Amino acid sequence: MADPNPVGSATAARPTWGIAADVLAALITLVAIAWALGLPRQLGYSFYPQQFLAAVLMLALPLAFLSLPARRGGARTHVPWYDLLAAAISFAALAWITFRYPQIVNVIFMRAPAAWIPGVVVILLLLEALRRATGWALVIIILVFLAYALFGDMVPGRLQGRAQNWQLLAGYMAVDSNGILGLPLNVAAVVIIAFILFGGLLAATGGSAFFTDAALLGMGRFRGGAMKIAVLASGLFGSISGSAVANVAGTGVITIPMIKRNGYPAHKAAAIEAVASTGGQLMPPVMGAAAFLMAEFLAIPYSSVVLAALVPAVLYYVALFIQADLEAAKLGISGVPKSEMPPRKPVLQGMHFLLAFVLLIWALFWLRWQPERAALLAAVSVVVTSLIFGYRGVRPNIRTLLGSVAGTGHVVVEIILISAGAGLVIGVLNVTGLSFNLTYALVQIGGGNMILLLALSALVCIVLGMGLPTLGVYVLLAALVAPALIEVGIEPIAAHLYVLYFGMMSMITPPIAMAAFAAASIARAPAMATGFAAMRFGWSAYVIPVLFVFSPTLLMIGAPMEVGLAIVTATVGVWLISAALAGYFTSRLTPAMRGLFILFGLMALVPAGAFPGAVYSDIAGVVGGVILMILDFRRSMKMKESESAGD
Repeated sequence: MADPNPVGSATAARPTWGIAADVLAALITLVAIAWALGLPRQLGYSFYPQQFLAAVLMLALPLAFLSLPARRGGARTHVPWYDLLAAAISFAALAWITFRYPQIVNVIFMRAPAAWIPGVVVILLLLEALRRATGWALVIIILVFLAYALFGDMVPGRLQGRAQNWQLLAGYMAVDSNGILGLPLNVAAVVIIAFILFGGLLAATGGSAFFTDAALLGMGRFRGGAMKIAVLASGLFGSISGSAVANVAGTGVITIPMIKRNGYPAHKAAAIEAVASTGGQLMPPVMGAAAFLMAEFLAIPYSSVVLAALVPAVLYYVALFIQADLEAAKLGISGVPKSEMPPRKPVLQGMHFLLAFVLLIWALFWLRWQPERAALLAAVSVVVTSLIFGYRGVRPNIRTLLGSVAGTGHVVVEIILISAGAGLVIGVLNVTGLSFNLTYALVQIGGGNMILLLALSALVCIVLGMGLPTLGVYVLLAALVAPALIEVGIEPIAAHLYVLYFGMMSMITPPIAMAAFAAASIARAPAMATGFAAMRFGWSAYVIPVLFVFSPTLLMIGAPMEVGLAIVTATVGVWLISAALAGYFTSRLTPAMRGLFILFGLMALVPAGAFPGAVYSDIAGVVGGVILMILDFRRSMKMKESESAGD
């Protein structure tokens, strides 16, 4: 994740292009805040929502060319003439669309130059900026879709589409609300910017340090404390970061060396950080920004998405936490040394940061505020309490706080570009009929067999998700795969969460497990060994989505008694399987015991409503699992008694 406070942290004089970039970045944040608060309407001005989105892109696209070098990974020390030219042209084209939108939108289908010329310019420059920000993967996918839109009539079979005139396509994609200026960009510009600002202010005021210190105090003294700290810290910040790889880079540089010093093998240290960071994208309330977009796609309240996603995400982290604990027990790893623990009193002085999260939840679920307004309330709380109380004796200055405004703009540029690119994909699906054709093809291939369709969909999700940021993964899969699952009768929210889970599993599934490989590079561990270890630690994310598809009780859909029973039995099942994979419960498990733990764990995991008679499977799994636990506990006690007698 980029530095959330590039202005406040600058010590040397900024070059002119750097100042221009900071101004553009600050304007992105300020424009988004003004729109979220409804200031234009309160001042008596009326705009199309697409004009606001075009204005945000008008600021973001030039900023990308000023801040991102043509060669990815290189340092930006100066801006060459061609980047200045690209920034100026992109600004001019989008300014034209912003201010002339009411006239342009009416002449799209007339193929008027006023629509298609700026459309061509914006599409080409957007793809180049996207390449600089995310690499070639997403750009190639978008180019394939655009090629399909132009030559879809040449595709044989069921996927044959309607070929589009290139001038009409350019104008439609750049101006219509189903193209670049569509739903993904709206969510990014309105909601995500507010949450990124909240996260940036939290980092600038010491809130991030407080939560890391609190995790260290809370978990550091227990066995495997470093591993548990990584799970907590990465889970907390992964939800907001919007990228599993960025989260690995941001928290992994701290947690992975700590885990290795604690005695874990390097590949396991990297694996658990990768799994914890990836899980942050599945954890409410933000879910790497996918939660907001999911609510829009499904036309349901945001709170419904949060409630549905909560239990699977908690089970994911319960499984990870149990494995961390049992791995530590098996390897004989104790807690973090006292010398590395922060003093308790200064950490407790940061408790005021919790108020922001209390206000966020209160505004979202009790006051029913829009997510962006709730995030802005939390951001104001962070600023006010940090100015009053500070953290560890330090209070932020005004320069630091103002720097966070520009810092937010810098951070969200990539998300804005991805969202605009996603709009191109959705536009092609709408204008060509590909969405319907692909849904039909998947259902036909599945042959009406639910298991086969789910397996095929999971494979497609993992393949399409490789190398893409969270928002790009979700938009692509929500448009391409989720409709096929809904078509065969799967609960819509279950279908969308299913594709999100398997899309995110591409981050830890070899051969292209980007989060796992990023963690491996930090840990200096073998990449493939880290990837396979990450799959083992993240096993629950491959199983739980299948379960909530067959029984939505795990999504808190159903009678309270059924939901409660499903949560309890699933927790027991997760515990049993995690113990089997760790090879340890209260003592090392024999191969036969590990097999029995997995068997009874799977039986307990299956919700009672998954199929007729599943309730008996639940009962057998829980009872059998409890008996296994008691037997292993008694065996462990006998071993300790015999060791004591031997001494």
